[in-house]
Amino acid sequence: MRFVIRWFINAVALYAAIALIPGITPQSTNWLALAWLALIFGLLNALVRPLLKLLTCPLIFLTLGLFTLVINTFMFWLAGVVGTKFGVGFTVNGFWPAFLGGLIVTLVSVVLTLIFKDEKKHHH
Repeated sequence: MRFVIRWFINAVALYAAIALIPGITPQSTNWLALAWLALIFGLLNALVRPLLKLLTCPLIFLTLGLFTLVINTFMFWLAGVVGTKFGVGFTVNGFWPAFLGGLIVTLVSVVLTLIFKDEKKHHH
């Protein structure tokens, strides 16, 4: 069940970023494509992100964690590139749309994760 909730959160977060940020152009606007893109994004975050954080640990430490924003930017861009190979991705026109897209995905994910965790506590 946790996997499905995370998948849903990723889909909503990616939708928000794609819809709100000029300079991000989706290949497809249907929900099925977005579901596939969210799956790709989740897999990349599970496989690539930990390695990036390990390799850039000194930079993360030196910038007091701010370098994670650069990692988020890269992960957002990478999800678009990999998704494009499967016909469900998006293109990003430059660093700032990618940065803002990564920021929105992070913020929406944090808020929705907190809401869903809060909902689980009330059901027990």
